[in-house]
Amino acid sequence: MPKARRHALVAATALLALLGSASPAPATAAVLAPIAAHHHGDGLLHGTSSNWGGYVATGGKFTSVSADWIQPAVTCTDSDTRSAFWVGLDGDGSNTVEQIGTEADCSSGSPVYSAWYEMFPSYPTDLRDPVEPGDHLTASVTTDGSGTFTLALTDSTRGWSRSVRKTLKNAARASAEVIVEAPSSLFGVLPLAAFHTVGFTDATVNGQSLGAAKASSIDMAEGGVTKATTTALAGGTDFSVNWQHNWQHN
Repeated sequence: MPKARRHALVAATALLALLGSASPAPATAAVLAPIAAHHHGDGLLHGTSSNWGGYVATGGKFTSVSADWIQPAVTCTDSDTRSAFWVGLDGDGSNTVEQIGTEADCSSGSPVYSAWYEMFPSYPTDLRDPVEPGDHLTASVTTDGSGTFTLALTDSTRGWSRSVRKTLKNAARASAEVIVEAPSSLFGVLPLAAFHTVGFTDATVNGQSLGAAKASSIDMAEGGVTKATTTALAGGTDFSVNWQHNWQHN
């Protein structure tokens, strides 16, 4: 079951403020429906998710994942919309998440770009470094297999790099992902920002290509509406996710 990231703390704090609570409860990631899968023509498992698009490798113990991408620009209307781009371990079928990436959001009709990492069940942490459309990002999550994780993100266009070491002893390491996500609040999946297209390159899992790792492709769809589509792998390492719709269940 994919774990949804971010915005849960904001929603929880706002809700508790309305209810007059003095001490906010910890934010929790929303557990969504399992990926509905079918076998693809290339022999890989291809499925859909209400909040993920991209590639996921499962069926083993994973120690590393990495990819590059160009930060996309979003087209904003009056609606608040969200999109996240990340690499990570866990989150598909496990209760732990170790991931790092960027966002391209729309807030009150204006674009907002940012970087972050998350070690669920801890709160997500925003990085203060600037991110702008067209920036070249390189991200990775690695572990020593004993509960220590290194989450790294480099913006070679802006000239900054961040590396964070965290410990999560109970991490399942059950999956590895390169993903575009529609983040969620406590009330469900948020509308997906119109990011148009994002291309991931040099994507690897456990030091080998996504193709060699038998990663499965995922389209983002909900309620019969396709929100984003994922292309086939090129060279085993490169693919794109293309925005289609920002549909939200009412």
